Amino acid sequence: MTHGAPNKQFVTDISASALHRLPSKYIRPSHERPAMSAVAEGSGSSIPLIDLAALHGPHRSNILRHIDLACRTHGFFQVKNHGVPVRVMENMMRIAREFFRLPEDERMKMYSSDVSKTTRLSTSFNVNTEKVANWRDYLRLHCYPLQDYINEWPSNPPTFREEVAEYCSEARGVVVRLVEAISESLGLEKEYITSEAIGKHGQHMALNYYPPCPQPELTYGLPAHTDPNLITLLLQDDVPGLQVLQGQKWVAIQPIPNTFIVNIGDQMQVISNGRYKSVLHRAVVNCQQERISIPTFYCPSPDAVIKPAPKLVTDFPALYKSYTYAEYYSKFWDKGLKADSSALHLFKINN
Repeated sequence: MTHGAPNKQFVTDISASALHRLPSKYIRPSHERPAMSAVAEGSGSSIPLIDLAALHGPHRSNILRHIDLACRTHGFFQVKNHGVPVRVMENMMRIAREFFRLPEDERMKMYSSDVSKTTRLSTSFNVNTEKVANWRDYLRLHCYPLQDYINEWPSNPPTFREEVAEYCSEARGVVVRLVEAISESLGLEKEYITSEAIGKHGQHMALNYYPPCPQPELTYGLPAHTDPNLITLLLQDDVPGLQVLQGQKWVAIQPIPNTFIVNIGDQMQVISNGRYKSVLHRAVVNCQQERISIPTFYCPSPDAVIKPAPKLVTDFPALYKSYTYAEYYSKFWDKGLKADSSALHLFKINN
């Protein structure tokens, strides 16, 4: 392998070689495998589906109650009537697929193993620390403010920057409205989280590509983890792969066209003082179809001081101490994706 990626082969290219057996570095120990027979076959309705159009009408308070319940009991929900044009969503999926179908030498122009780089192509999760690799390639992009990052993005496919920028702007609008609604659902001011709690907002995204896998029962696209950010907005194609831990059971979430999946991240759990839950989820793969998922991560600024909202610690003691988001994010990458991958316990107060 050239271009600064010695001994690193992308799963995109392994899959294209039509291997019948999974390379050993992707094989999980038997006790860490997906155990697909034990997974409940859910539907889109196995997590709440919320109509965002109602946020603008007389039923807003009712929708806020639904959001509150979803964040407390599931940590995941889906949204429809979110305002992002179907054309923009379809273009985003298409351009992601076109990027991963580029020749390897072209894709490699974006490769880096440096997790601090704001635009980088990589594979698995963190190639610097993992002993067992994951069946995933991904392109990670920082995307707010757009003008700070767009010139780092791939210039091939030719319309990549234009179409991804349009999607990023539309996604940001949805996320801001969601975070404001979540803030209200906690009994806080509408702008508390966006204006006070997280400093200068950050936004980045991942274009995840999971090609067909010769032995999907032996590996993961991504093992169980929680998201270290504030909130995640997920666009995905029609191939199932997302599984969410509900109680003690893994539930396979079936995609619903033209919706987004939303999940609470670790920072929202802290700001809510544990009322809202950042829930374990994972991505499994299959032997027949490629899958693309595109999460947009809404983040605090690195120097933002994260702590439980003062209004939420008057009747109940704070569960978490104060820390900067940069400190948390560093701990997250150091730990990697493990069964206990949330770093929240490192910042918990022993009341």
